[in-house]
Amino acid sequence: MASSPHRYRVTVTPVERDGLPCRGRCSIEFDQACGEDWMRLLEGSQRLPGFSGDERTALVVGLRLLDGLARGPRDLAEDPLAELRAPLATLLGRIGTPPG
Repeated sequence: MASSPHRYRVTVTPVERDGLPCRGRCSIEFDQACGEDWMRLLEGSQRLPGFSGDERTALVVGLRLLDGLARGPRDLAEDPLAELRAPLATLLGRIGTPPG
């Protein structure tokens, strides 16, 4: 991860059938640090064929979240994400957002 990581607040809010956000306390929010500039990565993802805008955003953000977790320090004997590191790095490179 870069020496001065970017920080992001991720919010997940269910959408009602009428397209409006849900009512009440139904959002999930969390902060995530990342050495990559997600805004630049999202701008660069516009060239990804076969995905809608929302799908490209979900793909880039989801992969960045998973990459950050997979690279986090853990006891490797018990790391459930250890087997994902190599395929994840390959996928990130393939879509033009190299691993952090």
